[in-house]
Amino acid sequence: MEYRIEKDSMGEIKVPADKLWGAQTERSLENFRIGTEKIPPEMVTVFAYLKKAAALTNKELGELTPDLADAIAAACDDVLAGKLDGNFPLAVWMTGSGTQFNMNMNEVVAHRAAQILAAAGKEAKVHPNDHVNHSQSSNDTFPTGLHMAGVLLIEQRLFPAIDALYGALHNKEVAFKDIVKIGRTHLQDATPLTLGQEFSGWARMLQRDKEMLIQGIEYLRDLAMGGTAVGTGINCPAGYDVRFAEIVSELTGTTFHTAPNKFQSLTSKDELVVVHGMLKALACDLMKIANDIRWLSSGPRCGIGELLIPENEPGSSIMPSKVNPTQCEAVTMVAVQVMGNDATMGIAASQGNFELNVFMPVMAYNLIQSIRLLTDAMDSFRVHCVTGIRPNVERIDYNLHQSLILVTGLVPVVGYDKACTIAKTAAKEGKTLREAAIASGWVTAEEFDAHMDPARLAGVR
Repeated sequence: MEYRIEKDSMGEIKVPADKLWGAQTERSLENFRIGTEKIPPEMVTVFAYLKKAAALTNKELGELTPDLADAIAAACDDVLAGKLDGNFPLAVWMTGSGTQFNMNMNEVVAHRAAQILAAAGKEAKVHPNDHVNHSQSSNDTFPTGLHMAGVLLIEQRLFPAIDALYGALHNKEVAFKDIVKIGRTHLQDATPLTLGQEFSGWARMLQRDKEMLIQGIEYLRDLAMGGTAVGTGINCPAGYDVRFAEIVSELTGTTFHTAPNKFQSLTSKDELVVVHGMLKALACDLMKIANDIRWLSSGPRCGIGELLIPENEPGSSIMPSKVNPTQCEAVTMVAVQVMGNDATMGIAASQGNFELNVFMPVMAYNLIQSIRLLTDAMDSFRVHCVTGIRPNVERIDYNLHQSLILVTGLVPVVGYDKACTIAKTAAKEGKTLREAAIASGWVTAEEFDAHMDPARLAGVR
């Protein structure tokens, strides 16, 4: 491999000749050989927006020459276009402020900006600290990038996935609105409802999760940018924070604004804890939906068997013809991963000692992983499971009429205690509810038929 020599305040170091990073990135690669987890590419994207907005803000405020600012902005566009992929190799497990990643971005953008200037026949010296990082600190760029990533990924990726899965569940709600089935509470028989009503509950869960997240990401629109090292804004011109937020809003197409107190925004990660808690709530609902569907589809002959789910692949390497609820299982594994990530987020956020939280890279990794996994899981679950669900009408009807809990419909006629006696008699003597009720003498056949219509008990007739 060919190398070139790069320099920083600590001296010289060899860097691969085909890479655009500089000395500080290389030192991070050498000093943090920990794990396989890398800074997510989504952070590269938001930092490209961030560095471009910073350059344009510095240009407006007279802090950078137009040539320098425009070259930096063009280099950031190359990052956004994927032209510089492969230049952002750092491990999550680095300094807790994310300084090495900030410098990785600064060095790559500086190197590319210098190439752009040189190609135009202009002065080609671009410094990663003095120019690309001008008016900034890692201590305000990384929390800014974290908030930006949360808003952009939730709006652009998670919400469309929620909407699509909601739509699939709602379609089933409408299609199954007239199918009356037995309800279940405590894993025991309960009063009837329709299959459509059951699906409506699942669909509403997703609606509600989105409503909460819409409110939650409002807190992430506050940006730390302009606080620089400790929140005082040292080496940052007046008005920089406000103008940066305006420009980054224009670049990303969504609203951001400057945080009202930079001391809070550098050291506290409370907003991220709130939003990830809402992601956990979504994970909990997905766990419940997936578990309900796999319970209801269990069997096919020796389980509940009221739903028929798509048969996507063989389920066993030893049992012929076995098909498993694999999409449900994938969703539930994602759910427990997100729940674990939430524990990491909470513990990391509690470590904001003095003027800075130093657990930010791991928060970025977990936040982005949770959003990515939830998005992909919902899309997969919708395409490969939910849209293909069919009702097993014969099994649903059989289970419905086998249940003794339908006797609840007689309570207004004979009272709770007599209704209990009728049900227990039917169970003990192997009779139907109708036979036991009429034999009791407490209700006529006409009264039984009038009060024991399952559709009426489900509230749909």
